[in-house]
Amino acid sequence: MAKFKKIDTISIIRKTGIVPVFYHADAELAKKVVKACYDGGIRAFEFTNRGDGAHKVFEEVMAFVRRECPEMALGAGTILDAPTAAIYLQMGADFLVSPCVVDEVIPLANRRGVPYSPGCGTVTEIANAMEKGCDLVKVFPAGTVGGPAFVKNILAPLPWAMVMCTGAVEPTEENLSAWAKSGVTAVGMGSKLFPKDVIATGDWKAISDLCAKSLSWFKK
Repeated sequence: MAKFKKIDTISIIRKTGIVPVFYHADAELAKKVVKACYDGGIRAFEFTNRGDGAHKVFEEVMAFVRRECPEMALGAGTILDAPTAAIYLQMGADFLVSPCVVDEVIPLANRRGVPYSPGCGTVTEIANAMEKGCDLVKVFPAGTVGGPAFVKNILAPLPWAMVMCTGAVEPTEENLSAWAKSGVTAVGMGSKLFPKDVIATGDWKAISDLCAKSLSWFKK
């Protein structure tokens, strides 16, 4: 594992705006996907804990990122308990993400100075998570709870909130423009950014190009 290096993850996520969400059991393929995103301008990436031995894949990808993608913040997603969070923190995860609020993870992340973004679906959940020390909250499933309109409405009474939306985010100008205009800090995007046929053929440039276009649409 590379030597510990403190980075300002929140600033990286805010500046990038788009956080790819991806999992694959093949570490070499995962590395190629991360590098393709990096070459397309992405600087924050969430590797999800969704398969047996996912942490072992993450360890390999993390070592690769530290060598080949030095400006990348690599986080671990689908964290559902404290023991799992501890494993990824030990492996150097730059941030942690959950689909729901897992109270036992919050003190672990705070103790290590690592951002933790729990999934929230109501104003109360968002406010409570922020009160406990979660600076960047995840709205999930964002499309189901109201989409861009939901974000715009919650930021009226909570203008200081930093929100990352995942779910119903697509790599199109219309979709990303709507999310950007809602006031989100960032969006998380999964399968739509990684079409199965593109992954199967190993067309990494196509992923890089789609990332670059998506960043342009979101920031415009």
